[in-house]
Amino acid sequence: MTRALSWGLRDQRPSDIKVGATGLDQVTPEWAWGGSTGAGVRVCVVDSGIEGGHPLVRSVASAHEVVQGENGPEVRPADPEDTCGHGTACAGIIRDVAPDCELHSVRVLGRGFTGSGRFLLAGLRWAVEQRFDVINMSLSTTHTKFAHELHELADEAYFRRIAIVASAHNTPVVSFPWRFCSVLSVGSHQEPDPGLYLYNPAPPVEFFAMGRDVVVAWPGGGTVRTTGNSFATPRITGLCAAILAKHPQLTIFQLKTVLYLAAANVRTEK
Repeated sequence: MTRALSWGLRDQRPSDIKVGATGLDQVTPEWAWGGSTGAGVRVCVVDSGIEGGHPLVRSVASAHEVVQGENGPEVRPADPEDTCGHGTACAGIIRDVAPDCELHSVRVLGRGFTGSGRFLLAGLRWAVEQRFDVINMSLSTTHTKFAHELHELADEAYFRRIAIVASAHNTPVVSFPWRFCSVLSVGSHQEPDPGLYLYNPAPPVEFFAMGRDVVVAWPGGGTVRTTGNSFATPRITGLCAAILAKHPQLTIFQLKTVLYLAAANVRTEK
């Protein structure tokens, strides 16, 4: 079992968490996403915005932002810009995994990574209402007062066949929405292989992807090297887009099962 030192895979190696599965041996990475580029799948990044035209991001199909309105937070169209780089970093990773997916952005973070649970809720609710296929949330809130509404939204997305892929907190604290079973929760492993992802046999985090020393897109057309679960999450988002482009009939439960069976540390037993 993984040690509960943090919401990520730290000292252990992939061989430490091998998992057995019976049957369904035909669900391989090649079957799941081989040859897929994510074409036709709509992905929304709920974050700090996305810098449109960045060489590693390319086109942004639509950009919106959450602002304070007269009756509370509301969503309005915005320029494809990024207030602090985080969303652009995530978008570049998604584009790397699923190069032909359709990228959308809703900005809920301001400069200096400032934000609120209400803005996060408003942005996620809008994304669910638009029925995007996959929603990337490399952010969370520790405020329990938002947990109930977030849980309802996450469940609504699940039943609408909208995959919410959410980053676990970098430190071992409870935050939302990644803790909900209706989302795909992601932590980071320390391996240098960007194509390697793992299933976690000791949830609440379900999957691990590369999140250490990751070179990511950054505003101004450049790149930076950074670390965190935030940058493991869009790799799973990109995989979801690639899988759904190839198998659009999948429910979220089935999508999770495909990811589980195709993970590098899961061995199917006939």
